[in-house]
Amino acid sequence: MIGPNGAGNTTLFNLVSGLLRPTSGRIELDGADITDAPPYRRTRAGIGRTFQVSNVFPLLSVHENVRLAAEAAIGGTMRIWRRADGVKEAVDRAHTALERVGLAARAAAPAGMLSHGDKRKLELAMVLAGDSRVILLDEPMAGVSMEDIDELVELIRSVHADGKTVLMVEHHMDVVTGLAQRIAVMHHGRLLACDTPAAVMANETVQSAYLGEEL
Repeated sequence: MIGPNGAGNTTLFNLVSGLLRPTSGRIELDGADITDAPPYRRTRAGIGRTFQVSNVFPLLSVHENVRLAAEAAIGGTMRIWRRADGVKEAVDRAHTALERVGLAARAAAPAGMLSHGDKRKLELAMVLAGDSRVILLDEPMAGVSMEDIDELVELIRSVHADGKTVLMVEHHMDVVTGLAQRIAVMHHGRLLACDTPAAVMANETVQSAYLGEEL
């Protein structure tokens, strides 16, 4: 998904993930109406997301961040006499996800000590540990150094190759055209176009929405 700042991309993500309630229409997942479902139920149904600003627990370890995400998706227990690391499925999911994104070696490090690019990888690991089938990535390249972008792009590509549905808001057009099968263009809260990358790039209406500059 692309569009000028304020076009409504993040608002749409907030609607799909349950942070906002729609004033009209419905939100469906696999044909089921989830319009009234709270965010945690949508997470358990298979929707995961990242945010424009990295959203991790900075004082917890990298592994604990991912384990908590796995437990939230599984439906963790609140019994205080049970060791948190005793939830084997969550621990295993966390380890697998960290291996996948290349952060296993930093599992014990405080999440707040990671570079911005590694925090983006951590967020993706948290989504993967939740076994999300639909993944919403809100500007995953924002603030990421140029040397980290290619690695993050390939990671996202591999997640999609696993059969996950990836919906991404991004302003780096090289990233968008390199990853997307279809591009949806938002403008003033409305869908301006939705087509293949080549068709969208050639769309004069889309170009005018970007202040007359070619994409």
